Amino acid sequence: MKYVSPSVKETAFNCPHCSALCTQFWYEAFGEPRSRNHPLPTVVGEEGAKLFNFDDIEDREFKKEMTDWANKMGKGFPYLEKRKKSQYVDFDLNNVSISRCYNCDQISVWIYDRLVYPTRGEAPPANPDMPEEIRRDYDEASTILDLSARGAAALIRLGIQKLCKHLGQPGKNINDDIKALVAGGLDPRIQKALDVVRVVGNNAVHPGQIDLKDDRATAESLFRLLNLIVEKMISEPKHVDEVYAALPEEARKAIEKRDGK
Repeated sequence: MKYVSPSVKETAFNCPHCSALCTQFWYEAFGEPRSRNHPLPTVVGEEGAKLFNFDDIEDREFKKEMTDWANKMGKGFPYLEKRKKSQYVDFDLNNVSISRCYNCDQISVWIYDRLVYPTRGEAPPANPDMPEEIRRDYDEASTILDLSARGAAALIRLGIQKLCKHLGQPGKNINDDIKALVAGGLDPRIQKALDVVRVVGNNAVHPGQIDLKDDRATAESLFRLLNLIVEKMISEPKHVDEVYAALPEEARKAIEKRDGK
């Protein structure tokens, strides 16, 4: 699969959010002074968003707009919002750019030629089919790879533990989960990949024979292995199911009858 690194010199690259290789729309940034009534930045926070009460608003459309605004602000992430009325711009915010992904509609923020949001490290991009809670650990591990290979390995191990749970295991003991997956017909090669991440990640947390203090290459390999495991355990079955579902209904019924389902 072709990979184009995110860059201010490209109009299409692999999105830092969804990893899809697609068109990116670029925006300039402008500055407008805040009003005297609200001189400080609006910082809502996830808990603060729950405190907003718009029950007294009779206009249902406006009530929905305000509720959506509070929820979006509460997530703490930047997003684009079109102004209903054009206003004069007080400042050009130079050296700050915004790209918006055609595929997922999420935005990325750049200062000069550096991507500052979302934060991402030097690890390979996460598989698009990686579950969101695992993806967060993966991205966090990527951001600290330069600072701590041991910390990154430990987070990837945590991702493996969550992946086992996603695949139907208890998620409490990785060794037991892998054993159960093997009993269920897990590909031996994927078993090896799981065990590599389990052993290396565990020794990154507890003293053992593998010392990741200065071994960035070993930590980097764990990212590739986790992506491979997701590819084999989630992406490939998903693709097969999609192709199978596209078969004519009569053909699927005939197959199910043949297999006694």
